[in-house]
Parts: sequence; structure tokens; C-alpha cells
Amino acid sequence: MLLDKLEAIKQRFEDVEMQLSSPGVMGDMKRFAQLNREYKELQKIVERYHVYKNVQSNLENAKKMVANEKDEEFRELAKSEFDSLQKENEKLEEEIKFMLVPADPEDVKNAIMEVRAGTGGDEASIFAGDLFRMYSKFCERKGYKIEVVDMTAGTAGGFKEVIFNVTGDGAYGILKYESGVHRVQRVPQTETQGRVHTSAATVVVLPEADEFDVDIKTNDIRKDLFCSSGPGGQSVNTTYSAVRLTHIPTGIVAQCQDQKSQLKNYDKALSVLRSRIYELEYNKRMEEDSKKRKTMVSSGDRSAKIRTYNYPQSRITDHRIGLTMYNLGTFMEGDIYEMIDALQVAENSERLKEGVA
Repeated sequence: MLLDKLEAIKQRFEDVEMQLSSPGVMGDMKRFAQLNREYKELQKIVERYHVYKNVQSNLENAKKMVANEKDEEFRELAKSEFDSLQKENEKLEEEIKFMLVPADPEDVKNAIMEVRAGTGGDEASIFAGDLFRMYSKFCERKGYKIEVVDMTAGTAGGFKEVIFNVTGDGAYGILKYESGVHRVQRVPQTETQGRVHTSAATVVVLPEADEFDVDIKTNDIRKDLFCSSGPGGQSVNTTYSAVRLTHIPTGIVAQCQDQKSQLKNYDKALSVLRSRIYELEYNKRMEEDSKKRKTMVSSGDRSAKIRTYNYPQSRITDHRIGLTMYNLGTFMEGDIYEMIDALQVAENSERLKEGVA
């Protein structure tokens, strides 16, 4: 059953490979982009299929040797190899089953992240800054590129809001689990009596939409120019380089003032605007198709409290999967791999139970 499914995937992979080299597809950028994404996803499964097939063949040979070998010593060696291959085979089967869970097609995209201070005043802004630094460190380790689109500094440090692009293979699929309310429990820098306060910051992760995903008419966008604020030299408050875009039909707004060039700010703001509109349309489709609904793990509910960072106990708890870790120091330095891996496994397990695969 599993081999039949994998063989069908291999045939589809070869078919997609042929289509990608055909002149008709190469001339249609939207179709080419879709097929290229599918090719990358299928390639991972096909590579594991070749390994699995090889293990199956070796397993069959070892089984024959155990059954037919007359020499006791050789039979024991064959049995030992059979047992080892059996374990490897079971591990591969489990791995492939998870890989066969239909991936969210958005997972391969770049991401746009928004971190905003929530309840807690200045401490919330400082915490939002800590989260931005944590994600920056994580992306640096992953080889992802971060580019700030817009930011508003907090009065005592950190950010009231920071929006940034994350560019890298499958960035959205990795970072989407961070969407939600992050709560911190610690003694604020401004607290003189050593009391622990609770503050919060909200993280939103969007798949970066390209021009093929969303068709935005130029007439539907209102462009406003204003002077940039914040660091940037003498030209900051004298040139109208900052751009604010409003999508009239939906009322969605995006702005960028990070670049000195008005054109670059326009392109960045348009990218954020496109992604926010795409998210709106995508969520509507998800509601209409219950089989593709987001799971509890990556619900995207911005009001849901997903994680608590407790500094006195050096503890991080993810409330969605009940996982608690005691490495807050290294976690805030970007070492969040273990948490994300656990969330991915939990989501795939959940989807397997639902029979999605």
C-alpha cells in the first residue's frame, strides 16, 4: 500500500520534472512557479522513497539468508542484520507517513512577521524587542535573511511594533507556529521593588504573497507619502520617502519608512499589503473547506495565548502542546529548534489522526 503510493508520487515527480522543461510552462510564470514548488516538495519524498526501497530489498535478502543459510554463524549474522534493517525500515515508514501528510501549500513561502507590544506598557515594548532579537538570531542560524519593513520604537526600549520580511526556503512553514500571544513573567527594568510583572506581545506570521497569488488593481490602492521618523540621518524628516498604502475595497493598510528611497518603500509596503489581502482570502477558503482547516497547533488565532516565558524559573511553556522547557537563556538567543520541531510533530500527528493523509 505504502509502496504503491510512493510509486505514484515518483511518477508524478517525473511528470512535473518534464513539464518544467517544456517551453509552454516556461513561458507561463504563474504555472512555472506552482510546478516548481510542487517539484521541491515531491523531491524530498522521492529521495526518502529510494532509501526505503533499498532497505526493503536488503531486508528481503537478509530474510532469505536467515531461512536458507546452513552455517550457524552466518545465519546469526544474517539475523542480526535483519533485526537492524527491520528497525531502520520501521523508522523510515514512520518518517514517510509524516511526509505524506498533505503539506500546507503556503509552507514553502517566505514569511512576513509582525511583532507588537501588548498589555504591560514599556515592559511589553521591551519584550517585543526581545522577541524580535530572538527571531533574528534564529533566522541567522537557519541562514534566513531578515529585512525590516517598518518599526515604531518603544519609549523605554524595544518596539511598540516591528514588521519584517524573512526570506529563506520554507520560512513560513517553520515560523507560522509563532503566531499568537506571547506572555512574559519577570521583574521589569523599571521595577524598584523586585516584583514579577506579567506583560505580553502579539506575533503575527503571514505567508509572503507574490504577484501571482493576488491580483490587486492599481486603482484600488491609495498611496500617501509622509516624512520618515526615527534613525536615518538628516534626510529623515525633510523628504517624503515613507509610503502608506491603503487597499480601498478591504480597508487594509500597509506602510514602510525603512528605506531612503520612496520606490523601495513602495515595493516593501506593497509586499506587506499583498500578503495581508492574501491572508484574508486564504482564511476564507480555509473556513469553506473544513478538511483544510488549520489545526489547533497552528490555528493562527491572534488572540490565543500560546506561550509563557517565565524568567525567575528560566521556564518556557507552550500551552498548545503542554511542552515545558528550562533553557530560557539559550531559547532567547534563538535556540528555538526543539520547540518548533515538537510543534511540527504535534500538528502532523493531529492531522494523521483526522485522516487527512
